[in-house]
Formats: sequence, structure tokens, C-alpha cells
Amino acid sequence: MAKILVVEDNNEINQMIADLLSENDHVIQAYSGTEGLLLFQQESPDLVLLDIMLPGKNGDQVLSEIRKVSQVPVIMLTALGEKKLVSDYLLNGANDYITKPFDDDELFARVMVQLRHFRQEYKADGLQSVKNIIVDMSNFEIFREGERVRLGKKEFEILTYLLEHPNQIFTKEQLYEAIWKESYLRGDNSLNAQLSNLRKKIGVLDSEEEYIETIWGLGVRLAGDKK
Repeated sequence: MAKILVVEDNNEINQMIADLLSENDHVIQAYSGTEGLLLFQQESPDLVLLDIMLPGKNGDQVLSEIRKVSQVPVIMLTALGEKKLVSDYLLNGANDYITKPFDDDELFARVMVQLRHFRQEYKADGLQSVKNIIVDMSNFEIFREGERVRLGKKEFEILTYLLEHPNQIFTKEQLYEAIWKESYLRGDNSLNAQLSNLRKKIGVLDSEEEYIETIWGLGVRLAGDKK
């Protein structure tokens, strides 16, 4: 499930986009450039749909601020009379544009294409995203908006193993044996200590979201996105 930020001051268009995309993804709605930037900083979305003419900061200002900290895909929403501005936006970092009024299927397709390209580029660079943080597979690090935290070897192995098996619940015994490659001895606190350290380090970057979820009586898993 992707997190998509819609920055559009027209209530009807904003809601129409939200209704279209929220069946498969989590949609965050903003109605001004200033609000859009605030929500971008708070939510770290996977893609931004950005109107050009906005109250507060305009689309050009919002795009510029986003590009200072992130390469997240940005699709501009343009009115017919604004098409002459499109080339400038593309040169300044926008990934694509769509002209209002737009066809629902075309908008959906353009969003899916940008999300797919972005994820493929991350994997090619040895990066994976989970909620609001990025996992650097090459350097044993996690980061968010320029702030990085180095993980210990076991912490990193636990996180990447959970990433490889999203939604799967592991008992302590299963997770220990997968990471340590040896039988689990009841009472061994090594796994709990590593999980605690990993949660603390993730919390340095994002204290609002849960990333490793304990399912009481069953085990742990990578916490999924919640609408």
C-alpha cells in the first residue's frame, strides 16, 4: 500500500482523486501549498499529486521544497491554460503531469507507473522503503529525510528478514533460528534485546509509527500500513 499526498485546492477534484486512489492506497489530502508541505514533512508520502495554482505556497514553491529533501515522484495537476508552464516544472524536477479535466483511468495509470519506477530504482540502488523510512541494504543503515542511523549486524538481519516476509508472523523460535542459524534455547534473551535495540533506532527516525508489531501469543511481524 502506497501513501499518496494530494495537494489540490478544489474540494471536488481533491475528493474525486481520493475516492479513485483510496481503494488500493492511503491518500492524504491537502488544500493549500503550505498545508501540503507540512503534511509532506509529517507523512513522508510515496508520491505527490500537486496542483500548480494553490493558495499559500504555489506549486512551483512546493516542488522546490520537496526536491531539496526527496526524490519522491511528483505528478503535476494542470489546467488547460497552464500547459505552457509544464516544461518548466518538468525541468525543475516534476516526474509527470496530467491536464484537468482528466480521465480517471489515465490518472490511475500514471500514478501506478511512477510508483513502479520509483520502487525499481530504489531496489537497483540497494534501497528498500518501509512506511516512512528507507533501508540502505549496502550500508546497514536506515534513513529518513537525510537523517541516518547505523544498525548492528543482527538488528539489520532481523529487519531485512521481516522485510522479505511481509505480513508473516514469526515465533521467537522461528525468528531466532532464521537469524542465528542455530537452535533456540528457552530463556535466551538475545532476540528480545536485538528487537528492543532495533525498535529504539527506528524510533529515532520515526516515533509515530509502529514498524515491528508484537502479536501477543503468536510472535512478531513487520507492521503493515493502516488506513
